[in-house]
Amino acid sequence: MQTDLVAALDMGGTKIAGALVDGDGTILVRAQRPTPAQEDGDTVMAAVEEVLKALTASPLWPRVYAVGIGSAGPVDASAGTVSPVNVPGWRDYPLVDRVRAATGNLPVELIGDGVAITAAEHWQGAARGHDNALCMVVSTGVGGGLVLGGRLHPGPTGNAGHIGHISVDLDGDPCPCGARGCVERIASGPNIARRALENGWLPGPDGDTSAAAVAAAARAGDPVAVASFDRAAQALAAGIAATATLVEIDIAVIGGGVGKAGDVLFTPLRRALARYATLSFVQRLQVVPAQMGTDAGLVGAAAAALVKAGAGAGAVRV
Repeated sequence: MQTDLVAALDMGGTKIAGALVDGDGTILVRAQRPTPAQEDGDTVMAAVEEVLKALTASPLWPRVYAVGIGSAGPVDASAGTVSPVNVPGWRDYPLVDRVRAATGNLPVELIGDGVAITAAEHWQGAARGHDNALCMVVSTGVGGGLVLGGRLHPGPTGNAGHIGHISVDLDGDPCPCGARGCVERIASGPNIARRALENGWLPGPDGDTSAAAVAAAARAGDPVAVASFDRAAQALAAGIAATATLVEIDIAVIGGGVGKAGDVLFTPLRRALARYATLSFVQRLQVVPAQMGTDAGLVGAAAAALVKAGAGAGAVRV
């Protein structure tokens, strides 16, 4: 039997996605379940196992030889554990061991979700051809990953580039991570919506209070919605500029649900970045939308598994 596929898991605070992926990054089989994020750890793991069960039921499963996981963080790749800020039931949870047991002891590679998206964007997306890049996911949370010197730079535990928990407001609101004024506390989708509601924004007749609804209101000119996105853009710009100053990236790629807001986000973001990235070596920094869409986490997790297993090394350059 040919063994030329990897399984990929994209573990987030809203959904758990799974796929079977070939060496070109093509998704052949999909499965997905909602994340029971506020339940106990075993209940969350049961949802992961449901996704894995759907994948293992595929007639393609015998061709799978490794598993890649991109998880909301922090993660500890060296220990195989995860402690997602938005999944309180998982603290130092042994996800690698549990996934290995559920997949017949296949090799399992764990990276943070931001690192996974970075791997995907560098392999096939907006950061392709760039040797020094920051790629971000701005959604329920804010994560990120780095490409330095042409290679993915996950760091010892898999968390390098986790820009969502850089503090950009020293006396700001407490963040679930334990710090204050984090980029995530200001720029994530739920916090964009929260701030708009607190400042008097009223949802439409459908009652939608999501960040997407705030974006729609901002496009229509609602000043409170515009202000909430401007504040998010300022926080993102401060974090991006700090990262660029430290490691000399030349492109920042932004994906996730908030990134889909388009000019409502990117226009104030680029304006704010010009105020923060002022040194000569960061003034040419580009900020662009991600290209990989909702599949980025899966493709990046697959890339990590392919590289770790030594397969497709010529094609998978992350």
